[in-house]
Amino acid sequence: MNLVRLTLLITISISSYAQDTSELARRNGFKSIKLGNHIDSVKGTKFKKDIKEKDVSATKLYSVDNPEYKNIGEVRVKKTELKTYKDLIYEINVTTEKDVRLMKGMVKSFGEPKYIITSDTYNWITENLSLTFKNHSKNEILLTYRSYPVLGMMRTDKAKKVDDIADDF
Repeated sequence: MNLVRLTLLITISISSYAQDTSELARRNGFKSIKLGNHIDSVKGTKFKKDIKEKDVSATKLYSVDNPEYKNIGEVRVKKTELKTYKDLIYEINVTTEKDVRLMKGMVKSFGEPKYIITSDTYNWITENLSLTFKNHSKNEILLTYRSYPVLGMMRTDKAKKVDDIADDF
């Protein structure tokens, strides 16, 4: 009987700390910047440079200068950058000042994150996206949103390029 009670207590404890990422999935990005949307849907973007993601896919890096993205509540946002593939947003990087209220607000909205000890990051994961919270410097936090569908498109295109090379022999 005691084993049943202990199992029930552990189950209740674990479920009370589970992620509820339905709100993260519903938001699908940072404020009005939505993952998978065309870069033209974001006002205030400025092209910075062409980059290679994982040294394979040709992507573009944009900075965002728009008052809408300058704060998260009272926490100041220092920088917002977007990465695109075929002009679709696949990554949003938001650098903020370090403030404990930021993590508290995220836990309230998205549930408890999973801590990854090897990368010293906190992660929320949904079917279509992930959000990573990480110390960026002594005074900054980096939030990174990633779109799985666009990253999947990048992998598919990479495989297609390899197949095209193989067929050309």
